[in-house]
Amino acid sequence: MPRSALAIPAWAWLVVFFVAPVAMVVYFSFGYKPGIFGTHATDVLSFDRYAEALSPTFFQTFTNTLWVGITGTLLCLVIGLPVAYWMAVKVPASRRGVLLALVMVPFWTNFLVRTIGWQVILAPEGWLSSLLQGVGLTDGPLELLYTRPAVLIGVVYNYLPLMILPLYVAFDRVGGPLREASKDLGAGRVRTFLRVTLPLARPGVIAGVLLVFIPLMGDYITATVLGGARGNMVGQLVASQFQTAQNWALGSAMAVLLILVIMLSVAVGGAIVWLVSLPFRMRNRLVLGDAPAPSPAPAPAEASARSPEEVAA
Repeated sequence: MPRSALAIPAWAWLVVFFVAPVAMVVYFSFGYKPGIFGTHATDVLSFDRYAEALSPTFFQTFTNTLWVGITGTLLCLVIGLPVAYWMAVKVPASRRGVLLALVMVPFWTNFLVRTIGWQVILAPEGWLSSLLQGVGLTDGPLELLYTRPAVLIGVVYNYLPLMILPLYVAFDRVGGPLREASKDLGAGRVRTFLRVTLPLARPGVIAGVLLVFIPLMGDYITATVLGGARGNMVGQLVASQFQTAQNWALGSAMAVLLILVIMLSVAVGGAIVWLVSLPFRMRNRLVLGDAPAPSPAPAPAEASARSPEEVAA
């Protein structure tokens, strides 16, 4: 049996549960809603649903979704990077298991339940509002719920573990001897982190950004519970078109556009990172090749080149 046959189950799973559903969504996006009681029809195919999805009403929602996705991912990176570095480098190995378990606790709770928990905390009559009023930080009830900052708080809380875990693995693989060698060569802590630790942990940074950004862009539970009408995201529109409006064609077009926006954002982000890091990679590039040819020896003196007979003559 060829070795490639071992990958058949994985490919079959990918085709059945990913490729086929996405292809069906793309096909439905070219259809239309046949009537009040119909969900979709594909006897006439057109791009009309895409034009409808890109109307000014929905385009603002796409812009808001992209802003929340990029901002939430950057916040998770800024918060998760020092936490992961502290866990992997500063904390003794005997305590890292407990800290990893605490990071994983949110995944042991239902996504909707922990999002509703933040709704209770951020409510104007919640305990956080009462506490802030009690210490004199606010003059009235906390007006944070159903705003865009509330959505950012929710997405950072829900997706932060997805950033911490790959960063922790990346920092843990950077051995201590490498950092010690950098310090022995005269580099300080900051320079060692920027020139040794962080470049070696770059695969973990990339994995964390992708694990957070891609599902965050399609999240609609956090936006619905904490953002309301002000935190509207594309995921909410797609869900409403499939569940409430029963317009599967328009919902499919929105879903396809969301996939394209995610892919384009990842490509643009990768290009920006590559261009920014290019000068550093060119400066630190090691060129291997043949050693330069030695310079020719100076010509001997004319007298020393003559034979003894010529000198005697």
